[in-house]
Amino acid sequence: MRKYKYLLLLSIFTLVGCVTIPEDAFQLSATSLEDRQMQSRFYETEMEIELLSAGISVLQDMGYSIDETEKEVGVVTASKTVDATKGGQVAAAVLVALLGGGSMPIDAEQKVRVSFITLPSKLDRNGYLARITFQRIIWNTQGNVSKVETLKDEELYVGFFDKLSKSVFLEAYKI
Repeated sequence: MRKYKYLLLLSIFTLVGCVTIPEDAFQLSATSLEDRQMQSRFYETEMEIELLSAGISVLQDMGYSIDETEKEVGVVTASKTVDATKGGQVAAAVLVALLGGGSMPIDAEQKVRVSFITLPSKLDRNGYLARITFQRIIWNTQGNVSKVETLKDEELYVGFFDKLSKSVFLEAYKI
């Protein structure tokens, strides 16, 4: 009996040793530095709570519902649900149905999730670094997830940070 136990353990270790991790599994993408720069800004403020409050205000103005806030660690998450229907997909689905191909699923709804993070700057003690990321999950008409991605639209990030800068200014001067 003991002999079989050792034989079983040996075969398990042999099988586990055969599994390999792809070489590029832990490598950053070529655009990761550009993405981080697009998603981050430095703000000269001594009050992190004011920066978080301004970020929450901007997100609410943009139509997001605040899901969670962790003031102690400087994290805010928010989300909103948006229609994801595209005219091209609808036209293609109609064409497939007319040609007798049955029903084709099309994108129906998307949930945009936002993570807003603040942390003390390592370079300047009188400021905080703010970073935001926008991700979306798209469901099709059959209820299946058809796409999950991080949004990389520079206008989205620039627009958020412009509004945040104005809000931080207003918060600082109590306007």
